[in-house]
Parts: sequence; C-alpha cells; structure tokens
Amino acid sequence: MRKGKYLFTSESVAEGHPDKVCDRISDAVLDAFLTHDPSSRVAVETLATTNRIVLAGEVRGPKGVTPDMIEDVARHAVKDIGYEQDGFHWRTAEINNHIHEQSADIAQGVDAAGNKDEGAGDQGIMFGYACSETDQLMPAPIYLAHNILKSLAEARHSGAEPGLGPDAKSQVTLEYEDDRPLRSTSVVVSTQHDAALDQDEVRAIVRPHVENVLPEGWMCDEAEFYVNPTGRFVIGGPDGDCGLTGRKIIVDTYGGAAPHGGGAFSGKDPTKVDRSAAYAARHLAKNVVAAGLASRCTLQLSYAIGVSKPLSVYVNTHETGQVSEERLSATLSELVDLSPRGIREYLGLSKPIFARTAAYGHFGRPPEADGGFSWERLDLVDQLRSAFNA
Repeated sequence: MRKGKYLFTSESVAEGHPDKVCDRISDAVLDAFLTHDPSSRVAVETLATTNRIVLAGEVRGPKGVTPDMIEDVARHAVKDIGYEQDGFHWRTAEINNHIHEQSADIAQGVDAAGNKDEGAGDQGIMFGYACSETDQLMPAPIYLAHNILKSLAEARHSGAEPGLGPDAKSQVTLEYEDDRPLRSTSVVVSTQHDAALDQDEVRAIVRPHVENVLPEGWMCDEAEFYVNPTGRFVIGGPDGDCGLTGRKIIVDTYGGAAPHGGGAFSGKDPTKVDRSAAYAARHLAKNVVAAGLASRCTLQLSYAIGVSKPLSVYVNTHETGQVSEERLSATLSELVDLSPRGIREYLGLSKPIFARTAAYGHFGRPPEADGGFSWERLDLVDQLRSAFNA
C-alpha cells in the first residue's frame, strides 16, 4: 500500500473518437462471423479517415459472410455511433475491403489435432487487475472518465442534447491518500459540438453530466474544470483525425493503474489470447478482491503460439493480500482451465458479444443475460473463500 497523498489521472474516449470508430467496426465484423459460425477465426483491423474506411486482416469463417455483408456491417456500425456529417457519413463513406483468408501456418499452430489441444493464437503476456476503489472493483479515475462520456452519449442519442457530436474525450485526476481516492482535482472534457454553440454553452451542457457522475463532494474547483480548452471542436471523428483499431489499449483496460501486455482486443476472436486471456485475468483478479483475499490484485498470464497451457500465472496482491500469493496462483490455476479453449468455454466467448465492448471500457461493466461481459461474473468467490477458509 502506498502511503501519503498523490494524484492519479486516467482518460477515456467516446464511441465517436476515430480510434473507437475503428474498434467498433472491427468488433462488429467479428460478431458477424461468430453469428454465422461460433468457431470462426477473425483478426480484422480498420482504418478510418475523411469519408473513407479501410478494412484489412485475415479470417477463416463461413462463405455466407460476404464482402457486401461486411460493408453493410461497417456502415451500420458508423450509423449507430451517429456519424452523418459531410466529412464522415455512414451512407457515403467509401469502404475498401482487403480482408483475406487466414494463414495456413497460423491455423496449424492454433487448431486442435489428434492429442494436441487448441493452442494460443500468438505469444504474449496479458494482465488483469481489480481493486476495491469502486463497487465495480475498478480503479476510480478510469471508471469515472468512462461514465462521464457514457452520460453525454446517452443524452446525444436520446435527443436530449442534439448539439453534441459523437467525438469526445474525458480525463479525470483524483487525489489519493493511503491508496484511497478522496476527490477530483481536475476534470477535462472535450466534446464535438454544433457550430452554433459557443464554449460557454458547451460547458453548461457538460457540467451536469460531470457532477452527476462524480460522487457527492468530489467536483473539482471551477478553475480546474476544463471543457473544450481549445475553444472549438466542430470538426471531429475520422474527418478530423485518422483512426486505427487497437490504439486505445489503456483506455480499454485500467487507465494506466495496472500493467498492460501490449496486445489490443478489438477485431480478434477468442482464440487470440491478447483478448481472451486478458478477460480471464480480469475475471480471476476481480474474484480474488471480491472474496476479500486482497484489496488490490494484479494477475499476469503468458503464452506461446501453438501451446495450450499458460507458461506462467503470476499474482501480486500489492501487500494487501490475506493469503500466500504462491498458493493463490496455484489455486486459481486449479479452478479455471486457462488454455484458450478452456477460457473460451468457461466464459462463453464464442458468441457475438463484442461490438458492445468497443467503447467505454472492456472491464467494470455488469454481466449481461446473453453472455456479454461474462468475465465480470463473481462465480469464483465462494470457491476461493472455501479454499482459504476465508
């Protein structure tokens, strides 16, 4: 536990941010393949710029997912976000599709055959994290930053705030004492807006969304509340800045409060451990904290391409643990099969549940009835408490 006072900052970006537009399209294409065949292999990247969308990557899936269908999926994703602007419009954007068949060499390493279990789709390290700062067991700065943008997006989609555009960013700085958040010291929100609105009008629109999201008494001083600090944000989205899949990996995870292995999530099917193992690591860390075995938990998994079992399972409870980290690592490995196949089956990841993860974070969201955000379940708590007599 860190003693004394310090400041920590996290940022979030909205669904209309150029990179998030690309994440959403990539995950929507993934969902289309999984809808037709849950065993599809998908690794799709998207680039978006002024009225143009470029798709690339490799897939192995049903022929029923045609290029025309993929284009329709991409346009629907952009329409759902809300882009109907001269420089980026769901109907008129040019779409270039360069998706091709999966490499046979990758398929050979990943597929199960004979006595060989399904292997990891790549080497790499993945981290999961949980802490007791919020009810959702997420770090408070990133959780609050996400929710400010979600509140603004809901108001835009409902028509309550028609002057807002899809592109937006937020940043929340919190003061901590002895590892507990006390209040915000600054809040930054930049949001795309109608040309008729001036900076003060945008500030008045944004303020209640920030105040309603922050806990009571946490609002920063007026001088540290920044809304559109450049003064104007009319041109936004891919028309204002090129977007790419996978460029917001810290926004997607813990806002910098925990390590990151470097792998992005969106557009990747669950045989890719960049995604599935990061979900599993979050699931295990969250259940450790929920079981009362620690107030902070970082968990790392490592894999080799074509090898099914993780090479290592590392647990760090940051001097908050109530039990041995070595024993905790062994127990978690016994409770959950951490092979790619085991994770996919345990968390039910072969379903079209991924487009919804593309904005406002992959973690800290409630589990959904159709299997969405299954990695946020707390179904290991009783088993962990029993194993440690907690």
